[in-house]
Amino acid sequence: MHHLLAGLAIAAPFTLGVAVTPSGPAGDRVFSFDDPAIVEASALVAENGLFLTTNDSGDTGRVFAVDDTGRTVGVTHWSDDPTDTEALAPAGNGFVWVGDIGDNLGHRSSVDIARVPVGPGDRTVHATTYRLTYPDGATDAETLLRDPATGRLYIATKNVFGGVLYAVPEHLHANATNRLHSIGRVLPVATDGSFFPDGKHLVVRNYSTAVVYAWPSLQPVGSFALPHQRQGEGIAVASDGEVYVSSEGPHAPVLRVRLPKQIQDAVRPAVSAAPSNPSSSRSDDSDAARSSDPAEVEPASRDAWPWVAGGLFGLVALGVLVRALRPH
Repeated sequence: MHHLLAGLAIAAPFTLGVAVTPSGPAGDRVFSFDDPAIVEASALVAENGLFLTTNDSGDTGRVFAVDDTGRTVGVTHWSDDPTDTEALAPAGNGFVWVGDIGDNLGHRSSVDIARVPVGPGDRTVHATTYRLTYPDGATDAETLLRDPATGRLYIATKNVFGGVLYAVPEHLHANATNRLHSIGRVLPVATDGSFFPDGKHLVVRNYSTAVVYAWPSLQPVGSFALPHQRQGEGIAVASDGEVYVSSEGPHAPVLRVRLPKQIQDAVRPAVSAAPSNPSSSRSDDSDAARSSDPAEVEPASRDAWPWVAGGLFGLVALGVLVRALRPH
């Protein structure tokens, strides 16, 4: 599995369909996770002065709340046996959405999300789990996003040929399957993403690069290389607009990333903008009730071609790597 991930990391620059520098900026180290239990941090949320993360497959369902020194100040146990927890998204008022959405082999008939409380102190909760299905069959995903203006959730898939962004139904049913629908495309091999506080932009990353998109058009605003990380997967945008990235591995660092000026100018909130954390003054349910759904679109073929062409190069590179790694 680690060889496959390494192969995808190497292939990622090719699958982007654009030239990407092999090593990005150093990034400003904020802290390293002190907790020895945090060994595969596969998601990151920065909210209310805390950093929230979760281990992926192989752990029980738990979310760690970490302060800005790297010390774990709270753990929420929400499940004994999740399948592959890969994603977190802010849920407002001391809650996060947890995405049990990993599916490396593409075999799951449905994936799950749950809204759980987080913050200082340890707690065990019995969270309501919502089942989600894709309209076109099982697929792997590691990215869960929440629009801060509407409360609507979105999932980005981790496809080599380019990810698909799916909208989660605005009204979720605990006793029925909730069907996702596609609304556009994002970069290949997406591992995490986050909305900016303005609700008009979002960022999605893979192992080496991040792309900022305008919302809801999904038109790229710009891309930037990420700092070199052991297996960089998490990305979070705080309420002040600062961007942070995290990695798997014991005592992995969390880094602050400086955005290129072009992107900074695009995502900078207007002077008359609403408070930077719109979700703090309303419940998640009321957000969903007021949500608006961007029209479902099929990306134009001219937009898809660079991804497909780049993806072919990526597959060739990955094939060469896999052959090289075979035991002789």
